[in-house]
Amino acid sequence: MEIIKEYVQRWYESWLDPDEYICHQKQGNLVEIEESVTGERHTVLTFCTNDVLGLVQEEAVKQAAINAIMRYGTSNSSASVLSGRIDLHRQLEDEISAFKHLPYTQLFLNAWMAMQALMDAFCHLAIPVPGFQNTRETLILTDVLNHGCIVSALVNSGTRSGKVFSHSPRVRVKAYRHCDVEDLTRKLYRYARADERIMVVSDAVFSMDGDIAPLPDMLTALRNYEGSVLVMDEAHASGSIGATGRGIYEHFNLLPQQAIDQGTMPLIMTTFSKFAASAGASISSHVAELKPLLNVSPTSIGTISLPPPTTAAALESIRQVRQFPERVKKLQENTRYLRSRLLERGFMALGETNVVPVLVPSDINPKVFARKLLKDHGIWVSPIWFIAKPRIRITVNALHTEEEMDRLVAGMVATQNLLYQPTISA
Repeated sequence: MEIIKEYVQRWYESWLDPDEYICHQKQGNLVEIEESVTGERHTVLTFCTNDVLGLVQEEAVKQAAINAIMRYGTSNSSASVLSGRIDLHRQLEDEISAFKHLPYTQLFLNAWMAMQALMDAFCHLAIPVPGFQNTRETLILTDVLNHGCIVSALVNSGTRSGKVFSHSPRVRVKAYRHCDVEDLTRKLYRYARADERIMVVSDAVFSMDGDIAPLPDMLTALRNYEGSVLVMDEAHASGSIGATGRGIYEHFNLLPQQAIDQGTMPLIMTTFSKFAASAGASISSHVAELKPLLNVSPTSIGTISLPPPTTAAALESIRQVRQFPERVKKLQENTRYLRSRLLERGFMALGETNVVPVLVPSDINPKVFARKLLKDHGIWVSPIWFIAKPRIRITVNALHTEEEMDRLVAGMVATQNLLYQPTISA
C-alpha cells in the first residue's frame, strides 16, 4: 500500500484531484452543496447536471418510482435471467424500442456493462454451444475520442468477460481519427478481410467535445461491407438531438431501417442518466437473436437486474419525452442561446450540442476558474483537466432561463478577466 500512498500524495500535490461537493437538496437548477473539505455550504446555480430535460424532479417521474417501490420493493435481488425480471422491465424495453425504432431491447445496470455485454455477445457469442463453432474473426473500428465505457469494453473485447483463456476467434481493434470518415474508409479498406465480421462503434454526441458523429457519411463508408454492424452510443444524444429527442438518426432525418436496407446492422445504446432521470442503459437492435445472447452475457447474469424504482423512473421519463416534445425544443433553444452569448463575449465553445466545452487560456487552471466562479458568482460548472484537454464543461438543460444563462456568461467574463493577464509585447 505504500506505493499507493505515495502516488496519491503526489496526485494531490500536482492538483490533479477533483474538488468534491456533497448535495443536500435541489430545487430546479438551484442546488445546496457542501464543500467536502471545509464543510461550507452554498446554494448555487448549476450548469453541470446531466438532467438535460429537467425530469429528475418531475412529479410524475417521482411518483412512478414511489409506486414501483410500493409494488415491488427497492430491488429485484436477482439477475434478470434467473428470477429478477419484472413487468416494468418489459414495459421499459418496449418503450425504448418504439422510441428508437428498433424492435428488440435489452436492459443493463449501466453503459459500461452494456458495452462489455455487447462485446461478449457479438465477438464471442456469450456462451459455448455443443457442436457449434465460429471461426470468423472480428474487426472493430472505434473513434479515437469515444467514451471510456467503449474503450474499456474494447480493451477486453479479445476475450470473453469473466473467462481469462478464451478460445474464440481473434478480435482486432483499430482506431480512426475523430469524426474523420475518410480515415474510417481508409482503415476499412486497409484492415478488413474477406469473410470477417466488422463493427464500427462511435459516440453519437461526444461527451467532452459536444460534437455529433457524421452518421450519414459513416453509413456511406459501410455500403461496401454488407452485414457490418454500426453501434451508436446515444448517452448524450437521447433527448437532446433530433426534433423529438430520439437521437442521431432523427437528427439526420433518417431511420435505422434505412441502414438496414443498405446492408448495415444498426445497434443503439441508450442510457437513462441524462434524459431519462434515472440510471441504467439498454441496447436495441432489429435482430431478435441478439437479445438472448445479451441476456446471458457475464455482465447480465452475474449481477442484479435494474431495480424497480430506477426502471419506473426511466419508463415514465421516456413517456414524458414522447408526450411533451416541447421539452426537447426548449433544450435546443437554450443551447443555441447560450452558445451565441458565449460567442458574443469571445469564448471558444466547441461542438454544437447542449454539452458546451469552453476552452480557457492555457495559463488558467480550469480548477481555479471553476472555484472562483463558484465562490464569487454562485455558479457551478465542471472543470476538466486530466481526462481531456483543459476546459470548462457546461451542460445546458431545458429548465435554464435566459436570465440564468446571462448570469453564467457574465460570471465567466468576470472570472476570466480576473485570472487572465495577457502578455503585451513592446
